[in-house]
Amino acid sequence: MKINLYRQFFKAFSNKTRLEIISLLRSHQKNVSQIVKSLGYEQSRISHNLRCLEQCGFVISKSNGKERFYRLDKSHIIPILNQIDKHIERYSKRLKECEIIK
Repeated sequence: MKINLYRQFFKAFSNKTRLEIISLLRSHQKNVSQIVKSLGYEQSRISHNLRCLEQCGFVISKSNGKERFYRLDKSHIIPILNQIDKHIERYSKRLKECEIIK
């Protein structure tokens, strides 16, 4: 059922670690070590969440020698994030005041 796919899609965004990784990768590709250094989480936590993001189609990885670099799918995910940014900008007051999702 399609509703389950919607739920899975938004569940990927709702996890704090995954959202921080997505935000970090918006500007540049990074390897796991760079992400760990920037976010301050354990490597296993970052790797687990990157695997989730890659399986769900948010992140694309590319090997460069022994390193694996991760980036957002620019043709698909970046436009979605830009639309979310516009929505947040437009409805920020309502989002801040919403008692239901706090």
